[in-house]
Amino acid sequence: MEELLQRLSTSKRVTWLMSQVAVLATTCFYALMLVWTMPASRTGLFFVLALPVLLVRRLPAAVFAAVLGEAVLGDIFGARPSIVFVLLVALGGYLAVRRPKAAAVGSVAAVPAAFVNVTHTPGQTVSDAVQFAGGLALCFAVAWVVGGVYRKRCEYLEALDEQRAARAVLTERLRIARELHDSVAHSIGIITVLSGAAARVVETKPEQTRQALTGIETTSRETLLELQRMLGALRRAEPDDAMPQAAPLAPAGSLADVPRLAERTADAGVRVQVTWRGEQRPLPPEIELSAFRIIQESVTNVVRHSGARTCRVAVGYEPKGVTIEVVDDGDDGLGGQGRRRLSAAGGSGFGLLGMRERVTLLSGQFSAGRRPEGGFRVTARLPA
Repeated sequence: MEELLQRLSTSKRVTWLMSQVAVLATTCFYALMLVWTMPASRTGLFFVLALPVLLVRRLPAAVFAAVLGEAVLGDIFGARPSIVFVLLVALGGYLAVRRPKAAAVGSVAAVPAAFVNVTHTPGQTVSDAVQFAGGLALCFAVAWVVGGVYRKRCEYLEALDEQRAARAVLTERLRIARELHDSVAHSIGIITVLSGAAARVVETKPEQTRQALTGIETTSRETLLELQRMLGALRRAEPDDAMPQAAPLAPAGSLADVPRLAERTADAGVRVQVTWRGEQRPLPPEIELSAFRIIQESVTNVVRHSGARTCRVAVGYEPKGVTIEVVDDGDDGLGGQGRRRLSAAGGSGFGLLGMRERVTLLSGQFSAGRRPEGGFRVTARLPA
């Protein structure tokens, strides 16, 4: 019920309806006050005089001018309802929100009209007229200031909405870029290693070449399906009827996929030793995905930028979270050249930055750096 009321309070349709009700109520009140204050012989004009108020939302300046004209004409014909000036003050405040300059000009014009109206009223002196006009001028000034403050507040809220929208767009772009990097970088690294290996043994070891090409085909197909799944989730589109199983809107990865990741990485020449500590249990989807992406990116860095033949992945389930550790020994500490690096120059650094951003967003802890004994270590702790 509270959520429904909140939606109704912020609905544009409800806001429009409430404004229309306010305008109609003001018009009726103005008409009734005219009936009460005008002479009995002229009460038939009250409905005609109140009609312009209905157009205040579309033509605020024109309505203000029309009501001011009613005050002047009322003085000429001997009908001097004071409610006209009360309405002018309210219209002046509303006009200050939409058109502040027009509100200032209209307020200045209304004060002399009020002075003349009071001076022509039987039993009123010039001193009374001056007091009435001065009080009315003060009311117009207050209404103009209140309208200006409200206008500035609306402008400020609009600016905040634009900033929030811009931040949301930037955050979404960074999220998409991080997801694409994490999902594609590992597979492209595996494909590059396998294609290089196949090129070196294509003439001498055709069986190994066939295995490498099979690994490239499998990895490419899985990467394509993952991209389709991710883009489908981002677009929130319905599954294609022609390919109902091509790109299911399923989670992009979880800790249950780590053994499969290890098998794919072994095809690229890096053996991944996975160790599980603690009692395995289901974790929130965002924790599962982030943990898997951290492991995936860390293993990708081993494949692409390390000479190691093996790396160790340790996943620890704790009562209030999960810990991740990915360690490699560089050239395996054998004193040789180890496995051939895919890129000796190192990466762009976006992988480590993306992992750190993931952990920070989940209020976790992250560290990454070279080990004194050689190799690289990535550790993360995610609360769950």
